[in-house]
Formats: sequence, structure tokens, C-alpha cells
Amino acid sequence: MTVAAEAKIDFSAARRAMIDSQLRVSGVNAEWVLAAMDRVPREDHVPAAARAHAYIDRAIPLDDGHALPAPLVHGQLLSEADPKAADKALLVSCGSTYLEALLRPQVGTLDVVSAAAAAAQTKGMGQHSLIVIDGAIEQLPAGLAAELAEGGRIVTGLVDRGVTRLASGRKIGGEVALLPLTDIGIPVLPEFAAPKGWSF
Repeated sequence: MTVAAEAKIDFSAARRAMIDSQLRVSGVNAEWVLAAMDRVPREDHVPAAARAHAYIDRAIPLDDGHALPAPLVHGQLLSEADPKAADKALLVSCGSTYLEALLRPQVGTLDVVSAAAAAAQTKGMGQHSLIVIDGAIEQLPAGLAAELAEGGRIVTGLVDRGVTRLASGRKIGGEVALLPLTDIGIPVLPEFAAPKGWSF
């Protein structure tokens, strides 16, 4: 897209349309979530070639083979995470800084790691009260689960037999169990694929 063509796009109007026609009508109504998503320019967090399509209601491919989830996914992730100023949060990134920009002002501290680094982690310090994963996983590695403090919560996408769902869980007695909440199209993070078993 040329600079002249992009200059004709009213990104502020596109953000308002995203809020009214994608988020509110799908049950994302928490005022702080809507305010955050109105404040952060999504077009600044996508590849340059995708800026004109930043507010479409589907995932946007990123340069590294991942994808930025649709706005509704981020609205639901944030609503379910319900971040607090007291939270020490960890974000597993899909490769875009968009969710980081939405989440950082809501928490006390925010650490960000790539999907590859999070999937390869073998042990954790149990220091985060909130973990948000910006994509869908087939399995939660033990090292990442160990990063969650007792009583801490995690929000992610979860892949179950080819279907992606929003899911959340808490660490209770040292164990983390994820509860699927609602079906929604969430880009899969291949770094969190479950090992393939033998089949006959």
C-alpha cells in the first residue's frame, strides 16, 4: 500500500468500528478492555503490508510464521485474565507487541518471552501471579507451569482435537488444570505441540 493510500484510512474510526461491531456484540463489554483496545493503535503492531487490514475480524499473518489473533480473541483473553495492578504477569508472545501494549498498563510488572523460549523452559521460579499466552497450545510445558505462583492464574488458547478454545486455569496444590471456556479461532503456536504418539 502506498503512503498516500494509507493516509486515507481513518484508523481511529476503524478502532471504534472494531469495538462496536466485533467486541461489544460478542460479549466483550468490560469498559477497561474496550478503553485499552481503543487506546492502542493495532495498526502499529502488524507488518507494514498488513496495516490497512489491522482491524479485520480474523488473524493476521506475521513475518515469523506466527499470526496475530483477531481482535475478539484479545478482548476475550484480557477479559478472562482480569489483570490487576498487584499482578506480576508473564506474557508468552506470538511475535507481535500488540497484546503486550494492551496488558502492560494493567499490571504491576510484565515479563515477555517468545513462544520458543517459553516452550523450551525446563524449570520455573513460581514467581508470576498471571500468565497469558498469545495463541493456542496443545500442551502446557512443565517448565512454564512451574513459573506460575501457587494460586496464580493462566489464560490461553487450547487446541483439542483440532478445535481451538479459550481456556483458563489456576495453580492449586502445585498443579495447573486448564478449563476450556468457549470455542474461538485462535492461531496455534507450534512450539507447544504435544508429542505425537504411535498409531497402528
